[in-house]
Amino acid sequence: MASNKKYWQSVEELKEGSIVETLSKNEFVEGIPTDEFLGDKETLEASSTSRRDFLKYVGFTTAAASLAACEGPVRKSIPYVVKPDDITIGVADWYATTVADGYDFANILVKTREGRPILVMPNKEANGATNARVQASVLSLYDSQLRLKEPQNKKSFLTWDDADKQIGAKLNELKAANESVVLLTGTLASPSTEKIISEFITAFPNVKHVVYDAVSESGALEAFEAFYGIRSLPTYHFDKARVIVSVGADFLGDWQGGYGKTYAASRKPEIDKMSRHIQFESNMTLTGANADKRVVLKPSEQVFALINLYNYVTSSNLSSKSTPVDAELKKAANQLKKAGANGVVVTGINDKNAQIIAMAINIALQSNVMDASTTNNIRQGNDTDVAQLVADMKSGKVKGLITHNVNPVYSLASGNKFTEQISKLKLSVALSEQFDETASSTEFALPMSHFLESWGDVSATSGVYSLVQPTIQPLFNSRQLQDVLLKWSGNSTSYYDYLKAFWASTILKGKSWNQALHDGVFSETVSNSVSAKSVDLTVAASNLNKTTKSSKMELNLFTSIALGDGKQANNPWLQELPDPLTRASWDNYITMSMPDARELGFSNPVQDNGAINGQYANITVNGVTVSNIPVMVQPGQAKGSIGLALGYGRTQNLKEAMVVGVNAFPLYFNSKSIQTNVTIEKTSGTHKFACTQVQKTIAGRHDILKQATLAQVNDHSLDPKHTWNKPAMVSLNHKEVEANSVDLWDSQDRSIGHHFNLSIDLTSCTGCGACVVACHAENNVPVVGKNEVRVGRDMHWLRIDRYYSSEVSEVGSKEGKLTIRDFAKKYPNIAEKDLERQYAEKVLELSGGDLFAAIETEAENPTVAFQPMMCQHCNHAPCETVCPVAATSHGRQGQNQMVYNRCIGTRYCANNCPYRVRRFNWFKYSDNSEFDFNMNDEYGKMVLNPDVVVRSRGVMEKCSMCIQMTQATILKAKREGRKVEKDEFSTACSSACTTGAIVFGDINNTEDTVSHLAKDKRAFHVLDYIGTKPNVVYQVKVNNTNEA
Repeated sequence: MASNKKYWQSVEELKEGSIVETLSKNEFVEGIPTDEFLGDKETLEASSTSRRDFLKYVGFTTAAASLAACEGPVRKSIPYVVKPDDITIGVADWYATTVADGYDFANILVKTREGRPILVMPNKEANGATNARVQASVLSLYDSQLRLKEPQNKKSFLTWDDADKQIGAKLNELKAANESVVLLTGTLASPSTEKIISEFITAFPNVKHVVYDAVSESGALEAFEAFYGIRSLPTYHFDKARVIVSVGADFLGDWQGGYGKTYAASRKPEIDKMSRHIQFESNMTLTGANADKRVVLKPSEQVFALINLYNYVTSSNLSSKSTPVDAELKKAANQLKKAGANGVVVTGINDKNAQIIAMAINIALQSNVMDASTTNNIRQGNDTDVAQLVADMKSGKVKGLITHNVNPVYSLASGNKFTEQISKLKLSVALSEQFDETASSTEFALPMSHFLESWGDVSATSGVYSLVQPTIQPLFNSRQLQDVLLKWSGNSTSYYDYLKAFWASTILKGKSWNQALHDGVFSETVSNSVSAKSVDLTVAASNLNKTTKSSKMELNLFTSIALGDGKQANNPWLQELPDPLTRASWDNYITMSMPDARELGFSNPVQDNGAINGQYANITVNGVTVSNIPVMVQPGQAKGSIGLALGYGRTQNLKEAMVVGVNAFPLYFNSKSIQTNVTIEKTSGTHKFACTQVQKTIAGRHDILKQATLAQVNDHSLDPKHTWNKPAMVSLNHKEVEANSVDLWDSQDRSIGHHFNLSIDLTSCTGCGACVVACHAENNVPVVGKNEVRVGRDMHWLRIDRYYSSEVSEVGSKEGKLTIRDFAKKYPNIAEKDLERQYAEKVLELSGGDLFAAIETEAENPTVAFQPMMCQHCNHAPCETVCPVAATSHGRQGQNQMVYNRCIGTRYCANNCPYRVRRFNWFKYSDNSEFDFNMNDEYGKMVLNPDVVVRSRGVMEKCSMCIQMTQATILKAKREGRKVEKDEFSTACSSACTTGAIVFGDINNTEDTVSHLAKDKRAFHVLDYIGTKPNVVYQVKVNNTNEA
């Protein structure tokens, strides 16, 4: 193995005699639920299986949806590749457009079939990067449950003309009386829309525009304004970084929009360009999980840690308090000083003064990573203005409110009072895609178009302009904000014409509109030379000392990669996406440290079917109590702190199955993610988690995951095969040989034609989950719901296994004792599988329960690794040899293929698969009211890919390596009379991966990147000693332990 770590997935595994060990040895990991669907005649008859072709499942019975799809995209749209005269049945069109929903912003490509958007991918040529929510946004387009369909008031539905007349009359009445009206929007980052709003305010001078972000970055905006005079955010070029120090900033999650792509670009060990990343945090975040060094501290201590770091870097003496991690802060400061301009400090504390301190460190370092001349425009919310709006509504100063795609009734800490205040207004209008809590409270609710139905523009960073173009006609009777405001302002111009004219005069300046629309993006050279003004840091530090109060228990609120701010809470792909760290779906919960859980009596016992349970707690902050929140014991959580995700607990007009979790926004006082004076009370009841943490695990077998240090990888005197990337060895004719060189069967000649391989770089994989959702979308993977996920029947073709690790040499060691590596050299005859145990007993003098206790102590802050796991497409696949009907077989191109209409559901293949990656259709998930998700809805079915069959009950399925995509590439090249180009082959997961961790291609084409990666010194196969010969190759995970 690459290291001597103990890998584990669940806290329960650290206990001796754990049921997890028993579960991992079960041959039949899923029992046949005969009582559930064979128990009675009625149930059996109701679950009849149909194997009709795909069109039955699509079933365009909804007139509006049919009309929108059959008419195809708007005529003025331009596809990314080629503009067809008409839609060609069976051929996909791709459109370049932009996501801009106020929280997520990305340049994307949209795949349409027969006029229906069915897939979203990052527009990598426009530097696009997508997360799981962006990938899933195409399904939200077809959300017939939550989307507003017609204009309406409290009494009845309206025509748009009637709505315009009634609202226009009230606007003029308020204007004549000079009574205040507020237009409340999220971050728009749209130059043309901002101009339209300014013209609307010119027409109605009593209107004020307030920008409200449910999850605020207002502190950073104000700090940047203090230094540079502009209320904006800097752009961070993490690809230029050599040392990154983060104090509570989850920049691989949602912090300032996320920086996963540029971060991964700085983590390339093969070109000696690997940054050193140190994370100080309270919650175990995605960013902390990927750090080289993770230091745990309480939320209130983050403030003083930041000030102390400034003092150590600049040799200053700002007022502060000592923290338990000051020694680590001094080390981090020394590394930052050594990195100089290639060092950077970021913080997630939403406080102007804290952000000033962080920016001051970067200014002192003259950091090239923090770019103040290129601004980030995707967070513009103003907490002060929002607080003033709430106060003015309460006092009666504001008489009218127009909201656009924001939901303050749900997301404000005082949301329940906000509802009462809306009812007292003379005019209240919700311009909204969704009939959400706010739209249900206003006098008028007007349907807005989804971004996939809309025109628009976005400037996410200064100098870069992206276009939004529709990919389908509006499904409902909706409009865009811009058209609404133009009409209310008395301007009869359509927004499309307005947008085109605006771009011609302001942005393009003679360049081609059609080319910009084709590319989806237009860039101009911006030479803004900015210099930081002097800011009194003494005042900032003094303010932080006054306002920061510590307490015995503190709360750190955060956003999950699945739901973010909660806009897409009704999206089943996101609800079923397991959290990368806890591996739980369909829930939010309190994350609690292991010591606190022991003290307060919380645990997560594993049941005999692999399911995980928990207990409930009530949280009280500032007199506000949120009740009955389940508790998840989270390794790496700071003692004396708890975490809780925002974005859950929505109820208004959601499907019953989608109403999950609790709303944590009532605890989000003053838009601060850190709350002190928290009391937590254990309550009665048992919560049933839908958690894949210990299901389908292959933990316990060696050579699953390999890790090495940067020093080892760059030490050319080391032979990887004898040190950090040892292959499995077997005895052949009394000689030790590599296991993968031995065959039980004669190998076939695979040098002719294409032979596909998939490479996964564990160093670049951040665990973001975008690939999982992309796989769902491309391959019609069904959503099964919380109850089925809980008992191990999730249908994910691709899962991302999360492994915690604790090294025995890290626990119980005493000064002067041998390291585990020295011990291995001293006793070379000890087998590697026995090395940890022998080291623990002979050197650390630990055995039995003492060893488990020591590891558990170390596990309070474990290291983390993510490993995407799908069908390995083994050349010697164990599943193929046991199928009695040849439903699974091996193709000449390296793919393990499934013939669904041959499968009779014996599940022999699943039980013979050492990787546990096959999924069984226990039920018919389409057209089944028991599974009321997208496949049970005529709008939702529009997202289905017609190139992939919808599987029926009793059929086994798994990753196909997107065979429909590889064949389409081959046919396209053949049709065009050419060879397949370099790296032209792709899969859904490789296309969605913006960090470059997943690379797909043809190893018989020596120009393809994957052909080189398969032979790289970091390459290894999971469980290679079994001899399955996988076509999925992994790259050893590398950590930079060099203290620069």
